[in-house]
Amino acid sequence: MDKINKQTFMGYKRPDGSVGIRNHVLILPTITCATQAAMQITKLVHGTVSFVHQHGCAQVGDDYEQTFRTYYGIGANPNIYGVIVLGLGCETHQAKSVASELAKSGKPVELVSIQDEGGTLDAICKGAKLAARMVQKASEQRREPCELSELIVGTECGGSDACSGLSANPAVGRVSDLIVEHGGTAILAETTELIGAEHLLAQRAVSPQVSKTVYEIINNMEKRAFSMGVDIRTGNPSPGNKKGGLSTLEEKSLGAANKAGTSPLQEIIAYAEKPTKKGLVWMDTPGQDIEQLTGMTAGGAQIVLFTTGRGTPTGSPIAPVIKISTNSHLYEKMNDNIDLNAGTIIEGIETIDSVGDRILEEIISVCSGKLTKAEILKQNDFGIWRIGPTF
Repeated sequence: MDKINKQTFMGYKRPDGSVGIRNHVLILPTITCATQAAMQITKLVHGTVSFVHQHGCAQVGDDYEQTFRTYYGIGANPNIYGVIVLGLGCETHQAKSVASELAKSGKPVELVSIQDEGGTLDAICKGAKLAARMVQKASEQRREPCELSELIVGTECGGSDACSGLSANPAVGRVSDLIVEHGGTAILAETTELIGAEHLLAQRAVSPQVSKTVYEIINNMEKRAFSMGVDIRTGNPSPGNKKGGLSTLEEKSLGAANKAGTSPLQEIIAYAEKPTKKGLVWMDTPGQDIEQLTGMTAGGAQIVLFTTGRGTPTGSPIAPVIKISTNSHLYEKMNDNIDLNAGTIIEGIETIDSVGDRILEEIISVCSGKLTKAEILKQNDFGIWRIGPTF
């Protein structure tokens, strides 16, 4: 790979030393019954973001811990200037506990409880007032030159086809290598869709322990499927993937693994966990698009590259998602949703490296303020990977 000069983008420097590429004020509902109030606040106050979800109560053990970690990670993401934590008051995931942890990041954090305020309307009123003041403060912050080493880039593929492993995924792999070369971090996720390619990643592990963990998390994911009577390695649970020409999950996995480029695998992290090392890391997530997207952004990813051969509008409430089509037909058909076309590789017009370089240029533009199509369409999807039953 040719050595390239350092490039910069214009970002927001945070109190904890991280760098954001957006400057949102987040209304963070810690319980499903506070989500509608949170959405009302976002309607009233420009510059705020929020999301609807089904979590936050009657969760225990590891499932509770994972959801709490996700709440914290979303609020701590560098793209967030400040947070209004909105709770009901009697839920399992107490808003005050989330707010207390988030305050340690140094960013502005406020707490609102629907029960303490005397009901939904008063909570919305208080939350809107606090948010309005926070947004005005956020608007005073200016972008500054930042290096690509500050970036954590999430990678994802959804609605794949026979072109995915030949065009968009290898091009994203090129970008992953470039981000790593610049001193940044690239996240590989979708454990489900790496089944069958685990040996390729294990060979690139930086240590025997990391290599061993590769096989362990693959085995654990397969055991989950076996417990429900399904062998997902030799089948393919996605109708869209089948129509796209991928008859088995192993076929998809061999193409999906190309998003990892050629860099050494530094570590494997849990869902919604922040990387502890620079370079290529693997986050253990399901293959479900929105749940893995939430996990990566909770792990600190400021931006996500999302390849698709079938088409998807998926986006995040806090991080720009750049959609990359694997074929030109899809790019033309769903141009309202797709940002870049990698189908030119299939047509012989461009190479994997040239498309990768083009994606990197788009990353720099988006990091500096350009809106992705998912952002423009307000595609604020959110869902947490649940690993236990609700009690």
